[in-house]
Amino acid sequence: MRVWRTSRQSGKCAAFLAIFMLILSAQLVKTASEYDPYNVLGVSRSASQAEIKRAYKRLAREWHPDKNKDPSAEDMFIKISKSYEILSNEERRSNFDRFGQMDENQPFGQSQHHGFRSFHNSFYFDESFFHFPRNRDFSDSKYMLRLAQFNNEVLPDSHKRPYLIKVTSEWCFACIHIEPVWKETVQELEPLGVGIGIVDLGFDRALAKQLGAYRAPSIIGVVNGRVTFFHQAVVREHLRQFVDDLLPQKLVMKITDDNYMAFLENWHVENKPRLLLFDQVPIVPLLYKLTAFAFRDYVRFGFVDQGGTGSTRLLRQYNINTYAPTMLLFKEDTVKPVDVIQARGMKRQIMDEFVSNNKFLQVPRLVSQQLFDELCPVKQFHRRRKYCVLLITGDDPAYLPANKAFLDFASANSKDVLRFAYVYQRQQQPLCQALLQNQGAHSAQVVILERRSQAGKVLYRSVSGGWNGSEEDKYHLHEQLELLQKDPTYLTSDATLPELNNEMAPIFIIRWMNAAYDYVLQIYDDLLYSNWREMMPILSLIFSALFIVFGTVIIQAFSEPGESKPQKPKPKPKEQTRTEDDASSRASTSSRPPKKDFVEVTELTGITYTSNLVKLRPGHINVVLVLTNASKSALLRKFAKEVFSFSGSQTLHFSFLNADKHRHWMPSLLRLACDGAQSQSHSDDEEESSNYMGYVLALNGHKKYFCLFRPVFTGDDGSDSSSDTSFSSDSRRKSRSKSRSSSHSRSRSHSREDGSGSRRGSSRGSSRATSIEVHHKLDRLGLWMERLMEGTLPRIHVPAWPTLVDDTTEG
Repeated sequence: MRVWRTSRQSGKCAAFLAIFMLILSAQLVKTASEYDPYNVLGVSRSASQAEIKRAYKRLAREWHPDKNKDPSAEDMFIKISKSYEILSNEERRSNFDRFGQMDENQPFGQSQHHGFRSFHNSFYFDESFFHFPRNRDFSDSKYMLRLAQFNNEVLPDSHKRPYLIKVTSEWCFACIHIEPVWKETVQELEPLGVGIGIVDLGFDRALAKQLGAYRAPSIIGVVNGRVTFFHQAVVREHLRQFVDDLLPQKLVMKITDDNYMAFLENWHVENKPRLLLFDQVPIVPLLYKLTAFAFRDYVRFGFVDQGGTGSTRLLRQYNINTYAPTMLLFKEDTVKPVDVIQARGMKRQIMDEFVSNNKFLQVPRLVSQQLFDELCPVKQFHRRRKYCVLLITGDDPAYLPANKAFLDFASANSKDVLRFAYVYQRQQQPLCQALLQNQGAHSAQVVILERRSQAGKVLYRSVSGGWNGSEEDKYHLHEQLELLQKDPTYLTSDATLPELNNEMAPIFIIRWMNAAYDYVLQIYDDLLYSNWREMMPILSLIFSALFIVFGTVIIQAFSEPGESKPQKPKPKPKEQTRTEDDASSRASTSSRPPKKDFVEVTELTGITYTSNLVKLRPGHINVVLVLTNASKSALLRKFAKEVFSFSGSQTLHFSFLNADKHRHWMPSLLRLACDGAQSQSHSDDEEESSNYMGYVLALNGHKKYFCLFRPVFTGDDGSDSSSDTSFSSDSRRKSRSKSRSSSHSRSRSHSREDGSGSRRGSSRGSSRATSIEVHHKLDRLGLWMERLMEGTLPRIHVPAWPTLVDDTTEG
């Protein structure tokens, strides 16, 4: 009985649970079907992108929470924004039209899951059922970053202020957990000048990939274009310290009674005003560091701890009120500050305005083009004229009185339309030469100029008499400035100024060391926190290099001793050399070249002739060596050595032609290069293969031209004149007359012949032959190859390439 009652109670619970799930499913389907981005924007499903955009702009203006006081305006505005995000993206719109899917991160499913997906999406818009908190509220929408906005705005602005960026995504429960801390941190750091940004992983994956953020939540800091990840617990104090650590070191110098005079008097070295910050805290506040970072190119900052024992004299000398933060700004005068500000609640806006009004010295030195552009801007309107009074002087002690007098004059005649500056002639010679018209100045000179264009065009007038700092010089300069303000045409000369040298730029080695330091820190950070996605390319490169190095060592360790060091061949006597040459002439005429250690050389045969010459790709050149069976081994070895340094080019191919096999090809090529009227018939006896042994041709198969190299005599006269590898100079002169080419200068390579010998009609035996050893024929081939690569060799054009016929097969 008890068991039956228990089972009956269980059945009732199951029935109630089934009814509850049924009601829940009906509510989910109803909620999912209520949301439709087309209905929200009031457009049809066939609406164009222009119509969708117009509807979005109209509804966004109507339902913006700042303009519409309706309590549901914020929720409606979020629906409108989300609807536009879906319909403005073709991929998301297509997913919604096909599957009812609104988030591209969710997997595609079948049509029966339409209601379930819509239910998930409805959490973002409708909180009426479970009151689930939204991952992205309206206050975050103004911080959302896009890829173009990040590259065009955030990265350049990160050189003036740090950025704190949160990486989030929809349905990220950890993101919801850190949201209160994030909001408190934003409310604290944004008024100090820290830039805030939010990146949605599902909304802009390209930006997340560029940042290296692959999971949510992540917090990133960006300073000077460098991305740094936050790896500590998300606590407001940790985030504040993270931003503090992002800033460069030594932005604010600690000032005491011992070093304050050196700090103030160093204005002429750095060419910057000095700003002293007085406060009761021992550590420099983050507000001061952020201000110093924003104006680090203009002002040098120092911090004085009012509660310390080492600043008593400073506080007494400048009469500092210890109950409120104080800022003193000094320029050329190190005794009296030019501006003072004191406030209990020091705000960033107040500090920015204070520093912006005092960015430059009273008379700054032109040390860069950027400073010149800011001091003397280009004229834009008639009423906004800015005249630059420039003192061209030197850095020698002899110029100090004149420079001091110019500073006194500028202090007494400061006006909004006048900017006073000076430049050292030694450091900015191009600028001074353009203004002084290449006339060297032995004394200081004053030039009044007005910039007219960004290209450097200026109107100017030099003050006659130079500048010695006397009262007469001051009166004369004051008189000319008065005339200039009454009559702008007083500037009669014009010039185009060159760009100024950046005197403050660090040398190359310093920039390289800073970049290397940042790179090492980035690698250390990635290794420490296991950012393997970013480290995989670097680790792959390192392990590949180690594998190659150790692999080479292992191969050398297990190789035989005789293989690592090739033995040097012993010199052979001349009789043995002659015997080997005779043996090589009787060797097999196989087309396969001997094994070489330098460069691959292929033989031109009937099979390879078309691909290596006739149909050679445009821009490619085939360098062909003409040889015989007797000279094949020696010439190929010498040829490989000479062309080895050029074998790295992908447009050069190397081949050889056996003149014993194809003795008609070379004469046919030379006949084609001659004019038709001067072509002559030659007997087979005159077309011996030895006539062209050692010739090298650079053949361009596409444009049908070639360059010719003839063997030259280098002065090492062979003693064996009866060798089979010699040939007469008269035969070489015949081939030159037939080809009408002069690819090499007629120097010592010309034959030495008797004066009584006949010029053309005599036989080859009438002239005295000069023998050239085979291995000397290609001694100057390297120089010829250099001229070939330079394109300075003469080109011999042919109407077509002759056919390659194997003469050994002729009956």
